[in-house]
Amino acid sequence: MLKTVESIFKIPELRRRIAFTLTLLIVFSFGLHIPTPGVNSAALSALFESNGGTLFNFFNLFTGGALSQLTIFGLGVMPYISASILMELMSVVIPRLAELKKTGTEGREVITRYTRYLAVVLAFSQGFAVATGLSSFGAYNGQSILLYDGLFFTLLIATTLTTGTIFLMWLGEKITIHGVGNGMSMLILAGILSQLPRDIMNTYNIVNTGELGITVILLAVALLLLVLTFVVFIESGQRRVPIQYVRASGMASRANSSYLPLKVNISGVIAIIFSSALLSFPMTVATFSTNPTMQKLAAYFNGDSPVYYIVFASLIVFFSFVYTAIIFNPDDLAENIQKSGGVVPGYRPGESTAFYLNHVITRLTFVGAIYTVAIAIVPQFLLNRMGLPIHMGGTTILILVSVSLDTLSKIESHMLSNHYSGFLKKSSSRGYNTGGR
Repeated sequence: MLKTVESIFKIPELRRRIAFTLTLLIVFSFGLHIPTPGVNSAALSALFESNGGTLFNFFNLFTGGALSQLTIFGLGVMPYISASILMELMSVVIPRLAELKKTGTEGREVITRYTRYLAVVLAFSQGFAVATGLSSFGAYNGQSILLYDGLFFTLLIATTLTTGTIFLMWLGEKITIHGVGNGMSMLILAGILSQLPRDIMNTYNIVNTGELGITVILLAVALLLLVLTFVVFIESGQRRVPIQYVRASGMASRANSSYLPLKVNISGVIAIIFSSALLSFPMTVATFSTNPTMQKLAAYFNGDSPVYYIVFASLIVFFSFVYTAIIFNPDDLAENIQKSGGVVPGYRPGESTAFYLNHVITRLTFVGAIYTVAIAIVPQFLLNRMGLPIHMGGTTILILVSVSLDTLSKIESHMLSNHYSGFLKKSSSRGYNTGGR
């Protein structure tokens, strides 16, 4: 392992990429602490702490706490993530977008440009909604959340937050092109990790005051390590569909074997994000409403009710199947395999292969959905019962592992191209060889 780490710094290009990535992440961390003009950060933070489970707290997790203080990066890259998901959904129902996805690099560039435009619209609308909501809320504990009022100030906040999101989109794209890993994912990961020191200090203070014993802390650490190990094991797993490619060579034909790698958890963290956002909506409305019906409805979705966990699990399973159906089309997969001269052993090209792939993907999605439910609910339930003030639950661990594995694979590809051994197993790298293609 030490030799592998040492090898990284022997490759000038990889060394420059890592340094570039770290530099932009430092810029991001500074921006998390630059306040939006005219916002009382102390009063806003107190409001967030007293209203757990709202949509704002959910998005605050992915912004490194920037939303709870309404800094210039208060919206993070979530508008871009939302825009990307919406574009995926629209590509299913809009033929023009579906055609662009099939036209290669040029089509992807057009879709990326549309995604940026949509992200700016979403960022401004979300920023305007946040400013309007906080303005209508008025004060908390006798302190005004916004120091000024009026349409001009609301537009100023919305514009500031939108500008911050645009800058983060630029940072993310630069990391993707000139750094290591996916830039947007790296920014989300950096935001989540930036809250760890605060969580550790809060836990230390609680132990110091005697509210929690050291035994509970050790049990929580053991639980998180167990979840981390389980997530790494599942996220590294693949269902390999064998494919044979036959190539004619003179009077003889030659068969090369390869496989189609399918992840166990195909939907990743998307199903959790969608489900959490929907479940947070009643709590968000209840925070700004005095309607008794809304208050009663919010009580069922406060994170401690059995109804919350049942609905949460059901939504995760539902969105896992929906998202997988959007990004994986068995008919298209079968057609691409046939066009490249490949066949799945035991199945005829075309409809038979598509039926088999659909069967495999459906079973994988079911297993992945159950796994995602367990990761999203069990650690959260146990940590809530322990009374620990930390954000490192199953969802954050899933993001941490997914982004880390993706980044390590990018680093390994650079190392292998320079004839160095990577972090991952050599057999794993050989598995992606497409042989006869």
